[in-house]
Amino acid sequence: MEITSEISPEILKAKQRYSIIGNSQDLINAVGRAMQVAPIDLSVLIIGESGVGKEFFPNIIHDFSARKHNKYIAVNCGAIPEGTIDSELFGHEKGSFTGAITSRKGYFEEADGGTIFLDEVAELPLTTQARLLRVLESGEYLKVGSSEVQKTNIRIVAATNKDMVKAVSEGKFREDLYYRLSTIQINIPALRDRGNDIILLTRKFSNDFAEKYRMPAVKFSDAAKELLLSYRWPGNVRQLKNVVEQISLFEAGNVVEAEKVRKYLPQYGTDYKPAVASAPAYNYTQEREILFKMMLKMQKEIDELRADLQADSHVKPHIAANVNDVVESVTTQSIVKYPSFKKSIIKPDFQEIETPVEDPEQPTMTLEETERETIKASLERNCGKRKKTAEELHISERTLYRKIKEYGLE
Repeated sequence: MEITSEISPEILKAKQRYSIIGNSQDLINAVGRAMQVAPIDLSVLIIGESGVGKEFFPNIIHDFSARKHNKYIAVNCGAIPEGTIDSELFGHEKGSFTGAITSRKGYFEEADGGTIFLDEVAELPLTTQARLLRVLESGEYLKVGSSEVQKTNIRIVAATNKDMVKAVSEGKFREDLYYRLSTIQINIPALRDRGNDIILLTRKFSNDFAEKYRMPAVKFSDAAKELLLSYRWPGNVRQLKNVVEQISLFEAGNVVEAEKVRKYLPQYGTDYKPAVASAPAYNYTQEREILFKMMLKMQKEIDELRADLQADSHVKPHIAANVNDVVESVTTQSIVKYPSFKKSIIKPDFQEIETPVEDPEQPTMTLEETERETIKASLERNCGKRKKTAEELHISERTLYRKIKEYGLE
């Protein structure tokens, strides 16, 4: 990794002011670019993986701009539910929706004359993207429930860890909005591409932890440093800080060898299966899919058994009753663990055997069809209330909204 040989006094001052640690050329270039574009009143898009420290750069842009004496507001677009994001950003009028007992200013009105930082901008719904595009083009917006056009003088700095070109090609992000936001683009390097910055950050985090908790700082052997440098750090600076703090806690005052460090890195950790899950939601998605497949397979086998029973004119009633008992037992256990299965499971009744059919094979439901029916049934049970439906299905409201659109259940 190329390391810069000389850093300008302005960039050094900015690094100290915002506690930015590192001397890699890519990092220095990013800081310098942020300072350079700050006085130019254009929108900026910051690109970088999760955990690289993208949140420092909007502060640099705001503080080095002519807007520095006005408001700076940071908004995490991924943390706001889809149903309320427009109200949060643009405000709403009294009575515009249930619970709107008073009028409310949005962030664009609150930060008028200043800067607004939209983190995780790729998570914005398409309808909100259209509103944001209008703000960028004309500075105009409408409050939720209002027909009165309002104006705002604001600078937008956005950030994302997504591949925006891919998001545009998949129709998840508006192409015109992408080009508006990325008038100026700043790329933040991943930690694995910053070379010796990893060691500088490790030293800082271990010293900070020792000072905060009044414990002796840990030191790392040469082999341990080599291991830290060779690891890919998928969680970037955030992950490094977490790992160093764990090591500082359990190895306080020691010289940490490479073998010790390996225990704290997921790639090198021992693979084991816990005897008891640490939380009820442990690996819920994978477990649910496995159970879905098991139920589908069982249904297919039941269909085949039904066909055999119908083809046999000498079927004894008690055989059908026993089969029904087995199905009832498995179904009951599934419903206890996953209430959302209650209306999605088809229970055959072998006691009502009619005349044989010519084609005994019946199509089985796919995983997607079963999931759709499960969501549909849960919505019906909860009278269309999405919050209660999401709670029942043990998924987030955002995921539920996406599934409702995906399966056409609106």
